[in-house]
Order: sequence, then C-alpha cells, then structure tokens
Amino acid sequence: MGISQPQNLTTPPLEKLRPYGIRVSLDPLDPFRKVLGPEWQRQHWYPTRSERDAAIAEMSRRHEYSRSGDKPLLVYEKIENLAESRGL
Repeated sequence: MGISQPQNLTTPPLEKLRPYGIRVSLDPLDPFRKVLGPEWQRQHWYPTRSERDAAIAEMSRRHEYSRSGDKPLLVYEKIENLAESRGL
C-alpha cells in the first residue's frame, strides 16, 4: 500500500537561527499588570543584532496614533541566546 500524502513526510526546512531577542514586559507601575499578572512577558527573536535593534527602536517609539499624554509602560530588554549566537 502506498503513502496517501507523501508531502507530509518531507522534513521542514531548517529555520534560520535567531539568537538575538527582545524581552517585552510590563512596568511595575502599569495597571494592566492586574489583568495579565506580574510575570507577563513576550520574547521576539531576530537573526542579527541590527534587525533586533531596528525592531526595538520601532517598538519603543511614540506611534502616530497615540493620544497626547499616552505613555505605554512597557519595558524592552535586549537578550541573547548565547548557544545560538556563538554556535555552541
């Protein structure tokens, strides 16, 4: 008996290493912590430092649709997966 869906057996392409990241978390004074919890965080990963730095600049800028006086209380932290970045 043959294989019904042979394309399901192929291995997916290897994903590019993404060793440089940004950890986004909430400031301790942000009232949204009551909704999401004090441990909430998100991580975004990028293949190069320059892409990560461009992304953090874009994330942390004041957007044109923000109301005057709005100031998001997000904390952006640069992180690195040393094993991937150094090929260990």
